[in-house]
Amino acid sequence: MTNRGAPLLASFARSGIPYSDSKFDPRCQRIYHVVSASHLQIWGSPVHPNYLRYISICLCIFGFISLSQAEVLTSSDLYKLRNVGSVALSPDGHYIAYTITMHDVHGRPYGQLWVMDLNTQKSTRLGGDNPAGGPLWSADSKWIAFHGQDGDKHGLLIAHPDGRGSTFLAEMKGTNSPLPGTGKDIAWSPDAKQIAFIASTPGEGAAEAAGDPMVITRYLYKPDYSEGMTRFNDNQRLHIFMVDIASRQVRQLTQGNYDEHSIDWSPDGKQLVFASNREPNQDEFFNYDLFTLQLSDNSIHRLTATEYCEYDPLWSPDGKFIAYRGTRRGLTDRETTMEDTHVWLMRADGSNRQEIGRAVDNRQGAPLWAPDGRSLYFTVQERGSNYLLRLPVAGGQPEYIVKDPGFVGSFSVASNGALAYSLTTPGDASQFYLKAGSAAPRRLTDLNHDLLASKTIAEVEAFTFVSNDNKFEVEAFLTKPIGMSDTSKHPLIVSIHGGPHGENGPAFNFRNQVYAGHGYAVLNVNYRGSTGYGQKFADAVFGDQDGNEGQDVLFAVSAAVRRYLWVDRERLGIEGVSYGGQLTDWLITQTNEFKAAIPTAGIANLVSYNYMTYYNQYEEMEFGQFLHQGNLMDVAWERSALKHIAAAHTPTLIMHGENDNDVPIAEAEQFFIALKDVGTETVFLRYPREGHGLSETKHQIDSMDRSIAWYDQHFAAQRPTGVTNVQP
Repeated sequence: MTNRGAPLLASFARSGIPYSDSKFDPRCQRIYHVVSASHLQIWGSPVHPNYLRYISICLCIFGFISLSQAEVLTSSDLYKLRNVGSVALSPDGHYIAYTITMHDVHGRPYGQLWVMDLNTQKSTRLGGDNPAGGPLWSADSKWIAFHGQDGDKHGLLIAHPDGRGSTFLAEMKGTNSPLPGTGKDIAWSPDAKQIAFIASTPGEGAAEAAGDPMVITRYLYKPDYSEGMTRFNDNQRLHIFMVDIASRQVRQLTQGNYDEHSIDWSPDGKQLVFASNREPNQDEFFNYDLFTLQLSDNSIHRLTATEYCEYDPLWSPDGKFIAYRGTRRGLTDRETTMEDTHVWLMRADGSNRQEIGRAVDNRQGAPLWAPDGRSLYFTVQERGSNYLLRLPVAGGQPEYIVKDPGFVGSFSVASNGALAYSLTTPGDASQFYLKAGSAAPRRLTDLNHDLLASKTIAEVEAFTFVSNDNKFEVEAFLTKPIGMSDTSKHPLIVSIHGGPHGENGPAFNFRNQVYAGHGYAVLNVNYRGSTGYGQKFADAVFGDQDGNEGQDVLFAVSAAVRRYLWVDRERLGIEGVSYGGQLTDWLITQTNEFKAAIPTAGIANLVSYNYMTYYNQYEEMEFGQFLHQGNLMDVAWERSALKHIAAAHTPTLIMHGENDNDVPIAEAEQFFIALKDVGTETVFLRYPREGHGLSETKHQIDSMDRSIAWYDQHFAAQRPTGVTNVQP
């Protein structure tokens, strides 16, 4: 093992912080460095380094970190982390195009596009030194289309698999309008002579909305949740375009004050299928339907007219059917849906719609046809993992194709049946694998070998418990701290996922691993409302936000501290993003068992939030009616953390993106001032250029460093001589 103490001591020397290696245990050097590196901004005013050194000494005396020589992940390792995004097998099975997400810049991560020759396993980068992604092969495997850059122009490019013939075909301007669940934005013609693509043009009222003053008439006047750079909808509309490969001539195929997206080209070359919301109140009511565009005359034919949503349409290889994923309920929210999406099948004219994915009672991803047209591949969320299934279209039981613990992301099938897929395992970020015939899958990338080869990766263990009302078995995942001994005691950080219709699981989680390397245990709870446990479980949060799902979190803490005796119940922290931030806000008004809290992008006031967020149907879907109807306004206020703020005494570090349009930053502003009024210790971090959650690498690292320092400070300052917290 390398000696990590020397570089740390050198870091202290460069920073000018006094130290004496003879006066404190070397096990404390790492924690001392982390705390001291962030203290000036964490606590809002300068803190003398000797005080920080005192804290680190105390933490070691109290057994904060056990003796271990293992190399562990630290926050700055994020710069080195790489993961596979999309994968695309060429139809002939000779090449795999794949993207790599890079974090080696202070700003937002970016993608690189590579093509691997499977005969030599050598890869060629496409797009030059510019970010690129979204690969799509032509049917003859001779060309690959992708998103890239040519000078200051961004748009559609093509190239041969070895990079020859790289050509910029057309600009592809997008929109920041909230359009969730969009599918393919590039489609090759079957003869590989043309490409259809999605790009934007100014919509109705675009000029006025960008004027001085801005004239706002749209209900949906705020941008997408992750955009983070602006505060208002650009009012651009997505339409279908076509470019001829030989002449590079571009023509627009659709117009109007609608958005068309999620395109696929029919095998006979005569039609395009796409998704669009053609409701008269499309801003207020989120409802994608499916349509076809006849290329002979640009006429549009409607395939579905339902009260629910259809996504990701794909023609069958013979052109007789269209597969898609969809819902069955009359109210589907623009930001998150309570109902699990399932795979559907219909004839090419829109008739005989069947929910063939109904055989699997869990949330399903976008379908992909098998080359012979007899089955469909799709992912399914199940007990914290995302697996890959194959389902016969004629009926029958689904077959698990990939059922490794973790998360299957992108996947692709060649004409010979070979399967490529990306997989995040418990021990590594996403890599891509190839499965050919009956042979075992082969991992073809090892992007993080240099980073992880010498690192110890924390173990993740699942356990279940019975809910407070005896209605459900609830599952939680515990990431164990690194460096445990027979006598060591460790803090526990409860990290709550968002949604609420999301999930946690065993897949590699960088933040959790950094915490584990610092001596923390991390508890992720798939509380009621989570996905991966069937529709009844996902529905169980209906009308009960900040209710029994919060009790699920507290019961998980109780189960953990009783089962794992090394958990120090006097050093409990809680955090979460989005709905996890909302539950963090809520729970610290209901209990004092946590010594520190870190809500990110959380809702503190369900009433004000409802009228500031970019999407309007969320509360209606989650409670069954609008806030102004019946007594729901009173119910929403009763279930708001802000109403109960007088009971909040947990030191709270609030984090929020400055341009968050999903949960506007006013939610954090209210909670911060309310905590100040109560006299509860609180610090408010506003991250510029960020939307919902944190995207920039330096902001993610900053968040981890400040979180660790916040927990360390309050775990040390509040550690009693005897057990006082008996609630768990």
